[in-house]
Amino acid sequence: MNNGTLYPFKFEPILKPVIWGGSDICRFKKIEPIQEGIGESWEISDVHGSVSRISNGNLAGTSLDELLSRYGEELVGKKVYQKFGNTFPLLIKFIDARDDLSIQVHPNDTLAKERHNSFGKTEMWYVIHAAPGAYLYSGFKESITPEEYPETVKNNTFTDKLMKYDVKAGDVFYLPAGRVHAIGAGCFIAEIQQTSDITYRIYDYNRKDAAGNSRELHTELAKDAIDFKVYDSYKTAYEENINHPVKLVTSPYFTTHLLEMDHQMERNYSGIDSFVIYICMAGHCTVKDDKGNSDTLREGESMLIPADTNSMTIVPDEFTKLLETCVIIPINRDK
Repeated sequence: MNNGTLYPFKFEPILKPVIWGGSDICRFKKIEPIQEGIGESWEISDVHGSVSRISNGNLAGTSLDELLSRYGEELVGKKVYQKFGNTFPLLIKFIDARDDLSIQVHPNDTLAKERHNSFGKTEMWYVIHAAPGAYLYSGFKESITPEEYPETVKNNTFTDKLMKYDVKAGDVFYLPAGRVHAIGAGCFIAEIQQTSDITYRIYDYNRKDAAGNSRELHTELAKDAIDFKVYDSYKTAYEENINHPVKLVTSPYFTTHLLEMDHQMERNYSGIDSFVIYICMAGHCTVKDDKGNSDTLREGESMLIPADTNSMTIVPDEFTKLLETCVIIPINRDK
C-alpha cells in the first residue's frame, strides 16, 4: 500500500560476477536459478553504469538517480541534498568471498576528487556469516614507511605487516579511506560505503587469470592513499542489546545502528534530516511509516526510507536483524 508520493523503496539487486565470487548471494536473497561466481549484490547504488531501479510500489522501474532528481531533499534530506546534490551518497552491498580478495586501499575525498573527480571511499563491514577459519585483513600491525612499502609488495611480505582477524558472524569493521584491507575466503558481508568505485589494488598474491595474466596492481597510486599509522585495534567493539538500537559507527559519511529484535520497535526520524536505509540480515519484518505505508522486509533485502518520513514502526514476524544507516551532516561551526 502506498499512501502519498514517497514510500519505503526496495530495489532490484545488481549482481556482480567476479573471479572470487560464490553462490551464497543467490541463496541468501532467494534468487533462482542459483548463479555461481557472484561476488557482490549492489543493493542500493547510484554509481554510474550500475544505478538501482525501484522494484516495489507505484514508482517501480524508476531509477535511483531519476528519483533523486525528481524529489531532491524530500528523498534524502535538506542538508544531505545541499552537500551531495543529485548524487545519492551511499552504496549498499552484500559480498560473498569464495576466494581471497586482493589487498586494497581507497583514496579519501581530497585525493579521489583530484585524481578521479569522485568521492573517496570510506566503508564498513558487518559479517553476516563466516566459514570456519575465515579471516580478513584491516590495517597495519607493524609500522612500515612509504619508502619501504613497494619493496614489501615486490618480495611478497606485505601481508606480514597487516593485522589479520579471524572472524565470526556479528563482527564489525569500520574502514576509513586510507586503511589497507582485504576480505578473506569464506566471509559473507554486508558493506556500507560512500558512493565510489575507486579501488587501488596493492597486492594479489601473484595470482594469474585463465590466460596466464596477472591482474593490474596500483602499487604506486596507492602509496599516497595509504594511512601508514599503526592503531591499537581496527575492529569495532559493541555490546548486543536485543530490542534496543546499538550504535556501531558514527562518521561524517554515515551513522549505523544494529537492530536485533523479537518485539515491535518504534523509530523516530524527526531530528535527523536524512533518508534511512535498512539492510535485513536475518528474519523478516513488517515496516509501517507515519504516512500509512506498509511493506515487508525479508532476509537479503534492503529498503530506503525517504527523508520526509517522520517515524517508522518495525514489527518482526520472527527474530529479525537489521542494519539501520543514515547520513548526519556535521554542523560547520566556522560559518
